[in-house]
Amino acid sequence: MKKNIKVNAAILIIGNEILSGRTQDTNTSTLATWLNSIGVKVGEVRVIPDVEKTIVDTVTLLKKNYNYVFTTGGIGPTHDDITAKSVSKAFSLNYEIHKEAFKILEAYYKPGEFNEGRQKMTWMPSNANLILNPTSGAPGFSVENVFCLPGVPSILKSMLGGLKHKIIGGQPIKSLTISLRTVESEIANSLTKVQDENNEVEIGSYPFFHAGKLGVSIVIRSEDQLKIDKCNSQILKFVNEKKIEIVER
Repeated sequence: MKKNIKVNAAILIIGNEILSGRTQDTNTSTLATWLNSIGVKVGEVRVIPDVEKTIVDTVTLLKKNYNYVFTTGGIGPTHDDITAKSVSKAFSLNYEIHKEAFKILEAYYKPGEFNEGRQKMTWMPSNANLILNPTSGAPGFSVENVFCLPGVPSILKSMLGGLKHKIIGGQPIKSLTISLRTVESEIANSLTKVQDENNEVEIGSYPFFHAGKLGVSIVIRSEDQLKIDKCNSQILKFVNEKKIEIVER
């Protein structure tokens, strides 16, 4: 795939515990940051419950609309871990024991510890490709352009290194942040003019509260460093004209 081709992905966070607020989702940030670094732009993030029809329907839709889909959660040993079964249905594949995954986990656990619950983690879509897990043994898996990862953030993060050679990205997406001691309303018109003159660059403004004072971070994102530099110059021009303080964060 040529480097100038746009490559996109969707992230699908699966789990009632995220929707209820019991568990905070940090996997979106981890995945999006990693994907951007290898030239894959995240176009959509969805959070859905552990409901088979919802998972099947959502995976079926996203896999058609994006180059890659990453799911997190629902591949553990408990009754509500139904991602693997649901993905099997989304691809019309058999849901069965993956022989290689079985061997990995059988070797990972001490004799007698590889019980029925843990064996459930070896059930996957037929002919799925394994995503090796250096942290806790239980592998994730992929089918075509859908990659299924665990919901535990530290384990998910440890598995990304093994995925890099399986993902073909475009140009890595670069970013530059300018933090200002101001409010959004003071810079809105000037920032809109810069954005209108630089359609291919993504410019966002994000208020922050730091050391008891309000501020705004402007984030410039593009695959092209020259375009980022151009926007930076235009922003710094109006910042200086308005005598707005630049702050270190």
